[in-house]
Amino acid sequence: MKLKGNYYNGNFHISNQGDEHFKKHCPADLNQILWEFQEDCSQIDSIIDSAIAGFKTWKQTPLKNRMECIKRYALAIEKRKEEIARALSLEVGKPLWESLTEASGVIAKVNVTLEESLKRIENTHYQNIMPQINGQVNFKPIGPSIVIGPFNFPCHLPNGQILSLLLAGNSIIFKPSEKTVYSAQLLIECFHEAQFPAGVINFFCGGAAGTQRFTRHPDIKGIFFTGSKPVGLKILESTYRDLNKLVALELGGKNSSIVHSDASQVHAVSELIKASFLTSGQRCTSSGNILVHRSLFDSFSKLFKETIDRIIVDHPITHKVIPFMGPLIDEDAVKKFQSYIQRLEKSGAEQFIAPREIKTSFEGHYCSPVVHTLQNYDAKKHEIIGEERFAPHTTLIAYDDIDEALSIANSSEFGLAAAIFTQDEKIFQHAANTLDVGIFNRNRSTVGASSKLPFGGVKNSGNYRPAAVSMIDACVYPQATLETADASSHIHDLPGLRE
Repeated sequence: MKLKGNYYNGNFHISNQGDEHFKKHCPADLNQILWEFQEDCSQIDSIIDSAIAGFKTWKQTPLKNRMECIKRYALAIEKRKEEIARALSLEVGKPLWESLTEASGVIAKVNVTLEESLKRIENTHYQNIMPQINGQVNFKPIGPSIVIGPFNFPCHLPNGQILSLLLAGNSIIFKPSEKTVYSAQLLIECFHEAQFPAGVINFFCGGAAGTQRFTRHPDIKGIFFTGSKPVGLKILESTYRDLNKLVALELGGKNSSIVHSDASQVHAVSELIKASFLTSGQRCTSSGNILVHRSLFDSFSKLFKETIDRIIVDHPITHKVIPFMGPLIDEDAVKKFQSYIQRLEKSGAEQFIAPREIKTSFEGHYCSPVVHTLQNYDAKKHEIIGEERFAPHTTLIAYDDIDEALSIANSSEFGLAAAIFTQDEKIFQHAANTLDVGIFNRNRSTVGASSKLPFGGVKNSGNYRPAAVSMIDACVYPQATLETADASSHIHDLPGLRE
């Protein structure tokens, strides 16, 4: 994987100098070095100047022309979909079939943005909003913006933010996770092929130090971040005095799925295997807690275990059989997972499915699914179940009545997603009214959202700037206009003037 450096003024700029060195080992095969680069912060001012110049051009570009550029970008992605998917599998560790789904989602997001998001920022006209006066609302772009991407969906998630910003007339700087730089670079290459004007698309490879220089710069008007709560808080702390900045945070989650007494257990197990272990549990919408009605607990647990025992964990590309899971992203993620298991068991949770050795031909950050159980939840004693953990883990928690389950689900500091499996409409509506989450599904997994609906959470899962179809709302500001149709006012009409 050859990295081309930062991208600005319409070209890549390679540099071999910098304060920090980054080296990427394939998480599925630690003997394979994918790429290396030096963070070059000396180019930051040039990148920002490029974005400023690009914004001046792009905001004056007719909407039709902006849409044509975006459509050409989709065609470029389509041609390189297989290449993008392979890069995702090697950098993130997700199986190739899952990576192909992400690459396809990048393309699909173009249509959703053009067909659904654009409607939300159409100019509105009001005839005779006041006597002899017409009104109008125009939506204007906020300005040069930085998109800070995550490692788990390094193409799909930032792609949605970037497309909304571009369609609205903003220039962008894309700063990917330093763990998944090459996949992100492929997106930039596709933007380059689509022939956007110079300066509209910009790209920075680096870590926290360089990123802070962008977020604090007075000419960066929008900050769009997807990642952890601690980093989101640091962004807010460093920018809260600058009222010119719009900050959109898509943070973490510790999500609960509820299996009520009337649920179809086979269906629930099928959905919750995906909810708990897709992407090796490294999704902000993963179900880290499964609340099961006590009348179903034993039978559900048995079926859940039988299915988990069939899960194949292996190299995402080089394998004899197709795996359901690949490795975790890095060694630090493995250590945090192991530490979480120890603390959870110390709190009184019982090990139901223990970690097992993964038999593979490669040395990597492989972890098997792990499940714990809690028969009697105690809010103080088991506070740890509300912590986010990016790993293939879930806790089965028994409950007796629906209000108990809803209370457990609401006990987390996060409020991203939840799901309930029930045939009872009243139970579903009661849960929807009670749960403090931005996404709530019925008889469906917490993972796999629709781009045609808002995607975001409450509490510590975000700051009320949901992504997906509604992302474009945060990319503009409204300008209100009153226009007098009858220019017949006269000075003599003003009260309080001397004759």
